[in-house]
Amino acid sequence: MKNLERRNLIDMLNYQVIQKRKPFLGICLGLQLLANTSEEHGLHKGLGWFDAEVVRFKFRETELKVPHMGWNDIIPEVEHPLFENLGKEHFSFYFVHSYYISCNKTESIAASCDYGIKFTAAIFRDNIFATQFHPEKSQDNGIQLLENFINWNPNKYA
Repeated sequence: MKNLERRNLIDMLNYQVIQKRKPFLGICLGLQLLANTSEEHGLHKGLGWFDAEVVRFKFRETELKVPHMGWNDIIPEVEHPLFENLGKEHFSFYFVHSYYISCNKTESIAASCDYGIKFTAAIFRDNIFATQFHPEKSQDNGIQLLENFINWNPNKYA
């Protein structure tokens, strides 16, 4: 957020994405910035586009490793154009994160994932879609999701 503030990008993002409704794809940190707050490196304010907080995975040393790093399947919670034509058997994507977004409104959740706990893997609203996973590192499913985003016209339903 400090970098966005320093570069005077917050007002521009709000104008382009919220007011003009340009399609927006957030990836990993790009998803986390959309929350109200984040506890990463202290408590920080986010853009507040989603009623959510970013929290750390809290596992004992004998449980799962943090960061959550590697391949994992997502579970789509809604039908969304960005999920079209993904792998038929499972929706595997590549993750690298120690923090995850905790949504207060379940209607914002596009997909979830299980890593010791069920957490939000993707969120959406109107012209905004964001993922905790990295499509650019996720081979065929990632390429398909990115292609779906390029062809997505969320404003045709507005």
